[in-house]
Amino acid sequence: MAIRIENLNKHIGKQHVLRDICLSIGDGEVVGLLGPNGAGKSTLMKIMVGVWDADPPHPSLQGREMVVQVPKNIGFLPEQNPLYEEMYVREYLRFFVELRSKAMRRLGDKEKGEMVEQLIERVGLTAEAHKRVGQLSKGYKQRVGLAQAMIGNPELLILDEPTTGLDPNQLEDIRALIREIGKDRTVILSTHILQEVKQMCSRVIIIDHGEIKVDKPMSEIEDLEQTFREATV
Repeated sequence: MAIRIENLNKHIGKQHVLRDICLSIGDGEVVGLLGPNGAGKSTLMKIMVGVWDADPPHPSLQGREMVVQVPKNIGFLPEQNPLYEEMYVREYLRFFVELRSKAMRRLGDKEKGEMVEQLIERVGLTAEAHKRVGQLSKGYKQRVGLAQAMIGNPELLILDEPTTGLDPNQLEDIRALIREIGKDRTVILSTHILQEVKQMCSRVIIIDHGEIKVDKPMSEIEDLEQTFREATV
């Protein structure tokens, strides 16, 4: 099991952002995480990757254990893709190889270089790899972000709105890339674009007001638009 979450709650100030979240996600699933703005999607993903902590169990919930079990090796592409635009593509990825883990820092220069070249080829950046990140189009910047998230061959890849702001051609390229990546790892994809979920995901989770309203295989949903409307009324 890639992910197991039980009785997860999160308050931010006085707002109860996540309410008793329980879910399990198996190895190799591609899951679409849907919900309106402010539903709690990004908060849930940030807890999964360890950016934020969940709330400790409330004293009134004695006997209900709070569990957040996720793989140690996680790749994360946040909605606001933070890039060092003055760096060259190879330089940027090499920098993050060095940061990723002690095990990678112990690799030799040849192994690190080979890893960077494999990532560049995997995400289709070969023709752009000699450029500074700031010179790239939005679509190619997203490819750099995906390559960075995939350093270390993570078991779980979490993508927060990875196609926001892309033109139609870039959209199709990034969607195809994510479909390819999802063949050999667990992927959680947060998006507002329902068509993306239809094209890429095997399972749909819809969150509204901090609660899971729908959790079904895509094959069991006849009309995703209607399901989303009914779940987020």
